[in-house]
Amino acid sequence: MTNVSPPFRSLIGAALLAAGRPVSAAELAGVLGLTEDRTRREIEAFALQVEEAGLGFLVEAVAGGYRLVVPPVLTPHLAPLLAPPPLPTLSSAALEVLAVIAYRQPVTRAEIEAMRGGSASTVMTLQERELVKVVGRADSVGQPLLYGTTERFLLDFGLTSLDALPPLDDTGFAHLLRG
Repeated sequence: MTNVSPPFRSLIGAALLAAGRPVSAAELAGVLGLTEDRTRREIEAFALQVEEAGLGFLVEAVAGGYRLVVPPVLTPHLAPLLAPPPLPTLSSAALEVLAVIAYRQPVTRAEIEAMRGGSASTVMTLQERELVKVVGRADSVGQPLLYGTTERFLLDFGLTSLDALPPLDDTGFAHLLRG
């Protein structure tokens, strides 16, 4: 098998696509085995070729390097693909844990479980969704983690501050966070 170098422009396009970040002319020169001046000329020729072909992307010089970008005129058409998929709704158990944290913060997992009368296993899910975070450690034995809500919690539930939480009543409070 012979070691034949691919055309420079193919390598430039592949490098810019694969890197996922701006790639400097010096880095590309190393890949191509050319001088930086010659590499810049090849990049300019590649950029012109891509633009003339109307392929739906362009070469952009940014942050000391080059990257592939979508032309601004096309981005509105791509919005459905670029928007993150909606997360599944929180379970009633997760809402209960979130309510305990929101109303009683800072609170430990053991305190959450005692208030709920059940597991607080959904804390990890709430952390992954950036609704709660570790805010410190308790001064009790073992120094358990303390949990509190995040700014994301306030945004997602339309609250200006924790003072805007509805008052507690005798029926429990998880239903207050449903919406």
